[in-house]
Amino acid sequence: MQQGFCKRLTVSVVKGAGEMIEVNHVTKKYGNHTAVDDLSFQIEDGQIYGLLGPNGAGKSTTMNMLTGYLAPSSGEIRIDGHDIITEPEEAKRQIGYLPELPPVYDAMTTLEYLRFVAELKKIRKEDREEEIQRVCEKTRITDVQNRLIQNLSKGYKQRVGLAQAILGNPKIIILDEPTVGLDPVQIIEIRELIKSLGKSHTVILSSHILPEVSAVCDHIMIISEGKLVASDTAAGLARLMEGDNTLTLKVRIGKTGAESIAKELALLHPQIEGSSVTACDEPELSVITLHYGKTCDLREAVFFYFAEKKVPLYEMELSVKTLEDVFLELTKRPESRAKGSKPDKKWKRKKQSEMPEEEQEESMQPGEMPEEEQEESMQPGKMLEEEQLKNEKTTENQEVEEA
Repeated sequence: MQQGFCKRLTVSVVKGAGEMIEVNHVTKKYGNHTAVDDLSFQIEDGQIYGLLGPNGAGKSTTMNMLTGYLAPSSGEIRIDGHDIITEPEEAKRQIGYLPELPPVYDAMTTLEYLRFVAELKKIRKEDREEEIQRVCEKTRITDVQNRLIQNLSKGYKQRVGLAQAILGNPKIIILDEPTVGLDPVQIIEIRELIKSLGKSHTVILSSHILPEVSAVCDHIMIISEGKLVASDTAAGLARLMEGDNTLTLKVRIGKTGAESIAKELALLHPQIEGSSVTACDEPELSVITLHYGKTCDLREAVFFYFAEKKVPLYEMELSVKTLEDVFLELTKRPESRAKGSKPDKKWKRKKQSEMPEEEQEESMQPGEMPEEEQEESMQPGKMLEEEQLKNEKTTENQEVEEA
């Protein structure tokens, strides 16, 4: 069971001059675990936003709270001015939601299911058929309207799920892991469909797949351990990190000479924020690494510098920090947790020894024995002796019964 969520979450989706979604000081906990902690961000109309984070970061819980599926422990969520708790119908009318598992009924045909959803959404009877045909064309499921959903491929089921989400033309579309379990062809189709939805809706997309977010989303928000750690475009996120560009040079010169060159390059080009020199596996070669921001490109200047100095330049490689690099750096956990450290057994035994005897027995795991019993059970001679005594008693009982 997933635990914990949300200490503070502030989201605003602006439609014109008004706020579409406003979430203030929302807390959601499962027991003692807080899944989302002090989360605040804004979402503008007409763009596709990606909610990116590792598994267990709190993405799905955020989605469920925004859609009213989960109630916050405290705080308020307003959709177009309507409180999601006290005015659920008015608030949810603005939202189309596709959870990770499409909420479809396999025993229905596609058309029956969409009619059922249209009735739930209280779309006017005279408009239902026209609206159903619109979403079928939009999601390209017109040719499977009369087929049972259970006979559809996973990709088509996902399309049916998207169709029910946009039925009624809600202003906001929320998609939770929309491409999980799809094959590469289906993933490309769903991505193109999401891009087309972004032209007429505000789309919030939750995913832990980096290529998907970078390919589809206009704006990326990264969540780690329930906190919003970054919010920008993919390129903007990379610029936020120090040492955006790394220029690696392999030159034919000794380490001392390479260090002098690195210092001179730093004086000539103040954009260089740092440098390092290491020995190369190949003899008489050194590796110079230069770090500088993305606002400049020093490759040409560095090339002519080495040509002027008549120092052989064997290799020049520019490494640009990618979204993956940013994601890994922003979501990395404390070292002790990353290594999966376990409690010290000695500490655990010491704490057990401080408990009353009855609590010590309760704290033992099934199958565990006190240490003295373990020691006795590990003695082969004692085990044989006990087994012989049992056999002798069994034989005596049998003799008594026969007599």
